[in-house]
Amino acid sequence: MEQYKKDFIDFMVQSKVLKFGSFTLKSGRKSPFFMNAGGYVTGSQLSRLGEFYAHAIHDNFGDDFDLLFGPAYKGIPLAVATVIAYSRLYGKEIRYCSDRKEAKDHGADKGLLLGSEIRAGDRIVIIEDVTTSGKSIDETMPVIMSQAEDKDKLTIVGEMVSLNRMEKGLDTDKSALDSITGRYGFPARAIVTMEEVIEHLYKPGGDGVITDGIKKELDAYYAEWGARK
Repeated sequence: MEQYKKDFIDFMVQSKVLKFGSFTLKSGRKSPFFMNAGGYVTGSQLSRLGEFYAHAIHDNFGDDFDLLFGPAYKGIPLAVATVIAYSRLYGKEIRYCSDRKEAKDHGADKGLLLGSEIRAGDRIVIIEDVTTSGKSIDETMPVIMSQAEDKDKLTIVGEMVSLNRMEKGLDTDKSALDSITGRYGFPARAIVTMEEVIEHLYKPGGDGVITDGIKKELDAYYAEWGARK
């Protein structure tokens, strides 16, 4: 596993964004872990978070893209932090764009978009915190396409989230990220997977973050809800 992935896993735990215990998800499932990207609230946390995203995007998609789209609301700070980090780490200026929940009807920046416009020929990476069912992309894609100057010349390079939960969706045996790729044809990736999280944090018989008891609960959860590979 790459060092930046190990560092990111430790970062999630230290920031209290990734927690282990008993949690009821929006889907109704009882999960032994929970991840909430809204827990990144300080300047140093957002700076580091942007660097992790930039590193993962660079590793997975390279430099051949122009725009980073972060769906409202959580995608807005993610997009801003990541374009700043991308410029600092890789010396390339990437524009950011987000949508508003309600279009602004006045001022020079009126309309549905915040940040950059979407231009004909843009190559776009979508950035989100985490997706469990993959349904959010079904709301994001129409926004991007409706605001494009020429949708036929637009390319979605891929989507990047922070954590791949690796569990099946509500109506499929595939993971949310695999379902997105199947529906839209572009790669959907994560900085880390839960498999990598467990590999890094579980120390058999020890007192690591993932204890033997938590590991047993995770194994049972994935036996029931794990996605088909």
